[in-house]
Amino acid sequence: MPTPHLVPRRVAAQVNAALTDTRVVLISGARQAGKSTLVRIVAGDRLAERRDLDRAQDRAAATADPVGFVDSEELLVIDEIQRVPELLLAIKAAVDEDPRPGRYLLTGSSRLFGMVAAPDALPGRMETVELWPFSQGEIDTEPDGFIDAIFTLGPDLRHESTVTRADYAARIVRGGLPEATTRDDPRRRQRFLDAYVQALIDRDVRQLSDIQHKGELRKLVRLLAARSATIIAANSLESALGLSRPTVARYLQALEEIFLVKRIPGWSRNLGTRATAAAKLIFVDSGIAANELATDARALLRPGAPFGPLLESFVLSELSRQLTWSEQAVELSHYRDQSRYEVDAVLENRAGQVVGIEVKAATTVGLDDFRGLRRLAGRLGDDFIAGVVLYTGTSTLPFGDKLRAVPVSALWQAPASI
Repeated sequence: MPTPHLVPRRVAAQVNAALTDTRVVLISGARQAGKSTLVRIVAGDRLAERRDLDRAQDRAAATADPVGFVDSEELLVIDEIQRVPELLLAIKAAVDEDPRPGRYLLTGSSRLFGMVAAPDALPGRMETVELWPFSQGEIDTEPDGFIDAIFTLGPDLRHESTVTRADYAARIVRGGLPEATTRDDPRRRQRFLDAYVQALIDRDVRQLSDIQHKGELRKLVRLLAARSATIIAANSLESALGLSRPTVARYLQALEEIFLVKRIPGWSRNLGTRATAAAKLIFVDSGIAANELATDARALLRPGAPFGPLLESFVLSELSRQLTWSEQAVELSHYRDQSRYEVDAVLENRAGQVVGIEVKAATTVGLDDFRGLRRLAGRLGDDFIAGVVLYTGTSTLPFGDKLRAVPVSALWQAPASI
């Protein structure tokens, strides 16, 4: 497979644009997703000082003198701001006194808004840019334009694919973390991903939550991988882990705050039937989920392997990446009602227009695969733009008004404007 770019160009453009009119810009994302590389490229053309709170000496200086630490006439880059969240008050005071744009460029591997120790989240003064692991389009130099294309073209979107089931399995297992994408040897990738998850638990989770059962937390990560793309409730994990429901809920929150997992909320518009509000859980990186299940690309194709759930999680994470740069302002959710009608992904723009997406691991699609999409279409009327079943076949096929089967690779190969 192609070697990924050093840094996602779309995200670099977002950060550069934000620095022209915003006082503080935060690049937020998982560890080793490329934040430091991105900062070096963005700050390269500017006079900038840089401090790294992963270094003990920098943390000590920041804690001892927050005001002096953030004092800078030029752009100041501070890596891993979550390590000393008290700096946010000093930054707030500095930008209130001198409101020039482009004062501070911060990076963080934990969501500041979820940190109990964060005294202030700089409302109105900071723009956050999310950096995910590489998308498939970034790895392959493809457009990554599916969201904009489907809202523009609806059921007229056409895509033909040469990507096989084996190719999809390989992509799922590889994931998008830069270091993992360069390791073709499965054993070396496994060692990296094992160490990566353990380091997150040993270092980052402990900053966010009082972790007394690290062994159970490691077990929780594996349980979540086995339940990828399913609705997760804390009470369903109690007996398996031997922990209380509040403890499990706190651990789930911590794993989301460090960008290991993401919860997709339930969708409802009060359409005459009760829909679940429970969230569906995915892994931010499919390679981590596959590694936690000790499966490789070949094993993933065998009967009984978790290809379907991992493919759905893979698709949802690719959609989540595209939301950070698509022209359409779209929210991602899932749909499930009491009559057991389900839609894996619901994309809704600010005009209330909706695209429904089902994910199937099969190379063929039947009418039953559109059951949930037909339900959604009937309830939404003209607000329903299109219903798509993303599958591992090669051709776009019609299945009724506004309903299409489309190869999964349309996610990254479809151009945003056609």
